[in-house]
Amino acid sequence: MIDDLPSLLYLLAYDEAAGGPYDRSRARLLVRAAALVDLAMHGRLSEDGKGAVTVSGTRPTGDPVLDGVLRDATAGHGWKRLLRRHRKRTLTEVEDRLVAAGLLTAGVPRAPFTTRRLAVTDHAVTAAVRTRVSAALHGDGPVTGIPAADAALLALAAAGGIRSVVSRHDCRALRARIDACTRSLAVLAPGLEKAVRTLPTTMIAAQGGMGGG
Repeated sequence: MIDDLPSLLYLLAYDEAAGGPYDRSRARLLVRAAALVDLAMHGRLSEDGKGAVTVSGTRPTGDPVLDGVLRDATAGHGWKRLLRRHRKRTLTEVEDRLVAAGLLTAGVPRAPFTTRRLAVTDHAVTAAVRTRVSAALHGDGPVTGIPAADAALLALAAAGGIRSVVSRHDCRALRARIDACTRSLAVLAPGLEKAVRTLPTTMIAAQGGMGGG
């Protein structure tokens, strides 16, 4: 069963027509952010009084994607720098994990040096993830009652502009609920919440020519 946040976020961002994420540049940052949130939720990452990311424990998580991000975090960078580092690698590792789990199949690239095309093998899985986020977004209960993972996925989907999940209308009409889900990340680490909240700006900078890490 795939239940790690980077994989779930990837499935949210998957676009059948594109044969992969709707926007690979954005997806690199989104899955990287999802990995940081996942590790923070499980107590493996936190921040010190100066905002630097700190690692707790030395045992591997058993997830190659999360273990890779955990190793990166030992350098003591801030959340935003850690978010940008090695994001190409992290996206590829998420795709490889989903292929190995049988949730994606990899096709031959259409032309040399182009990205491989990936197909979802079970659309019920992607539908289930989107249903979870939709319930978090459109539910009438308090945000405090939303499962932490679903609140994080909603915050990331909104910040990443995944319009098939959070439409522009949703962003306007349900902004208070989205903001509350984003603020809940501050319980894990204030700097992490800020990094997620400023993802739109980070994505613009990345598309403007920053290195892919």
